[in-house]
This record gives sequence, C-alpha cells and structure tokens, in this order.
Amino acid sequence: MVAAKSTSDASKVTPFPPDPNSSESTISTVEREIREAGNDATAVVVDTRDHTSVQHMVDRTIAIYGRLDVLIYNSGAIWWASVENTPMKRFQLMQRVNVEGLYGTIQAALPHFQANGWKGRVIVVSPPIYSRFFRGKTAYAIGKVGMSVLTKGLAMDWEREGKTDMAITSIWPATAIQSAATEKLDPGQASDLRKPNIYSDAILAMLRAPASQINGNLELDEDFLRKTGISDFDKYSVIPGSNPRRIMPAKFPDLTVEEQDDEGRRVDSTKLRTSRM
Repeated sequence: MVAAKSTSDASKVTPFPPDPNSSESTISTVEREIREAGNDATAVVVDTRDHTSVQHMVDRTIAIYGRLDVLIYNSGAIWWASVENTPMKRFQLMQRVNVEGLYGTIQAALPHFQANGWKGRVIVVSPPIYSRFFRGKTAYAIGKVGMSVLTKGLAMDWEREGKTDMAITSIWPATAIQSAATEKLDPGQASDLRKPNIYSDAILAMLRAPASQINGNLELDEDFLRKTGISDFDKYSVIPGSNPRRIMPAKFPDLTVEEQDDEGRRVDSTKLRTSRM
C-alpha cells in the first residue's frame, strides 16, 4: 500500500517512469512502477491531518491485503526559519502533518498489530535528538523531535508490556539525499548528495533486524548500514568518486539516565478515569 495526497493518471505519463523528483511522480505512478516490476501495490489517497482519512487508509489496507505488518511514516511538512519568521498557520501545519499525523496513524494501526499477535514494525522518518537540530528551525524541530519522542516512548511501552516482536525505529539521513528539495541547489553541490537508495537499503536492513536490536533506536542511514557490515558507500554518491559531506554529528548525546528503569509509582489515566465514574 502506498499512500499520499497527490494522485495522477499514471497511464498517461510519458516517458515512464517519471523523474521521481518531478511533479509527474505521484503514488499513482509508484503503484504502476511496482506492478510493472511484477509485484502488487495499491495507491490510496490520505491526508494525515485528517484522522478519518488516516483510518480509511488503514481500513483499505486490511480490506485488500488482510493484515498490516509494516508501517513506514514518511509524511512531512517543512519550514526552516526563526520563530519570528514562522507564522502560526505554518507552525500548525507542521505539527499536524508531522507529529499529530504520525500519532494518529499509529493509533489506527495498533489494533491490526494486535490482531497479528503483536508482530510488526514501524519506521519513522525523524532525527536523533540533539541541540544543534533546533538551530534556525525551531518550529520544524518541535514536530520532528516530537516524532522521535514518540519512537522512544512507544518502544518503552512495548518493552514493559512484553511485546518483544514489535519494534519502532526512527531513521534520518547522515548526508543530504537527492530529492525534489535538492533540485534547487547549485549544480556544483551535487557532490554532497547521495542517492535515495541508501535510505531504502537502510530501511530494508532495519526490517530484517531482530526487534530487540532496533526497538526505540534513533538511527542514521549510513551509521545503521555500517552496523550491518557495509563499509563501501561509493555506490550511493550522486557524483561518482565524490565524498558527500556529512550533515549530522558523528556522536549523539545519550538520552538515558541512571534511573532509567525506575518508574516510581505508575500512573494510568485510563484507570484513574474509570475509578471516578
């Protein structure tokens, strides 16, 4: 199942397949590409700001394929500017698409993971948590870091509930990735870009890894692939022979504390509400 807002008449796109970074590329053309490669796919329109739309997407997945095993949340709204130069409407859009959309999609998916005997994977496009990420894009960072907090928190839920076959992992690029957003860059900067398949290769490696090794991790594509034994990244460079500049820190702060496993007295609002009724 591939889902997004934009669709098109894939049968009329010429040449095919279209440039993936162009407006000709939609979930409709992606569906056609997958089918022509001999696999099955269905394109479903979804607006992650609308929970009814999200629920419809998940319901369609179950109706067509009978189960849900993997959820990859790549939806995102972006605006990099100071707080002063980020209007309220832009701020609200980013929070609704980024963190609220992710939360709603996971909520819609959880009953179907339960139906699978709590066996499944969730991949989230969000960053490791570190201070430099907030610089110059605070409003954007609030939502993206919120997505990473959700990754950490849901992983803890599954761990303490004994759901050992469930895993949620965040992934972020270590270097800039060629995309529609990079098309506006000076051509001379192409040497700092990697091809998108480094990202897909890292995600596939995550899906194959044991749940215990990836649950709650905030990973970078390159660094995770290195953990799997890959050391040659030349094939991912947009310009052969180039050495793309790393845009992420080499080391991140450890978010754990000594009292990590000491929850004190647990509070469950659902039980508190029931006791008052």
